[in-house]
Amino acid sequence: MNTIAQESMFTVIVDPIAGGTISVDPPLPDDGKVAAGTRIKIKSMPSDGYAVDSIYYSVPGRWGAMYHESLTDQFEVVIDQDKNIGASFIANSAVEHLDVHHSIVYAQPGKKPLKYDVYTPKSAKQLPIIVIIHGGGWSSNDEDIMRGLARELTKGGKFVVASMDYRWIGDLDGDETPNTMANLIEDVFGGIAHILEHAESYGGDASRVGVTGDSAGGHLSASASLLIERIGDGGFGATDGVFQFKPTYLPDGMSADDFRAQLMKSVKAAAPSYGVFAAESLGRFSPGLGAEAGAAVAPQQNIPEASVRSVPQYLLRGTEDFLIRHESVESFVNALEAKGQSAVYEQVEGAGHAFFDWKPNDQVKATFETYGVPYAKKMREFFEMHL
Repeated sequence: MNTIAQESMFTVIVDPIAGGTISVDPPLPDDGKVAAGTRIKIKSMPSDGYAVDSIYYSVPGRWGAMYHESLTDQFEVVIDQDKNIGASFIANSAVEHLDVHHSIVYAQPGKKPLKYDVYTPKSAKQLPIIVIIHGGGWSSNDEDIMRGLARELTKGGKFVVASMDYRWIGDLDGDETPNTMANLIEDVFGGIAHILEHAESYGGDASRVGVTGDSAGGHLSASASLLIERIGDGGFGATDGVFQFKPTYLPDGMSADDFRAQLMKSVKAAAPSYGVFAAESLGRFSPGLGAEAGAAVAPQQNIPEASVRSVPQYLLRGTEDFLIRHESVESFVNALEAKGQSAVYEQVEGAGHAFFDWKPNDQVKATFETYGVPYAKKMREFFEMHL
């Protein structure tokens, strides 16, 4: 074994697997004890009628087991703590209509490369694009957790879907300079800029774009649709009274002003689910911003008049959501309607928070099947109306 510290040992547990098998190299000992620093290679082998959903390892995290995944059939894992490993398989019928482009890096402003996955219906050409922005308290998860929603939104072959990642708030990515909420919004705009630059190669139409996301991604997707007027290169708070977002990535030769003009025309609709929208609610997640900066990162404080720019919104919240209150979503809806914007708000009976998540976990998958699948269909119908 290739080891860094032979004196330190960790336990590796293989989770139960359905729909296929995995091989582990080097093989695990019977007691699962592995020397620190060992690199194990995991290969997945689906059974007939199944495809690889992911190979993963999991460790305890803020929201329970935190999964780190490879959506390909091989994964190398470094053993630096106790870990569970395994693989998730999915019926071919759920993915056979798709070509998936994994881990496209669009920028690296800090320690973590920022990337997205693209889900393209086979033979797609000039289809509208839906961009998904994941949740996780602005501080966990990545684009993989939205793949269930991405697959549902591509059913029927009417949309190309891109699921993107961004920096985590504060120093949680290991960055020396803590990331602010403004930095995360700049990442979202940068990811969209990269997606639109390459839209044709993905079978997409850069002039017809919708955005969606859940929880923290609900805030960020609403921001991507409503804060476009704030895109610029003046800096965020560097000058008194100036709070502009310069995208983390811009194509060669494109200025922030150029990109703002493009998005003003191309973003047609948004579907932010169980998000945080008002400045007073966002303050506790991004302390120290101050009143002006706090308002600048809040979708509810930046809604354009529909007569100037119309951006229909489709909003969802589970009736059992313990994080997002009905009153806060209703307040956002009222603010949208006061500006003449179209807003549809549905409460999902019996659903809690994060029902659009997809993880290699039976309970999460069952929740997605119960609530995510039918409301993804409604979301798809909403986007069909507006893109």
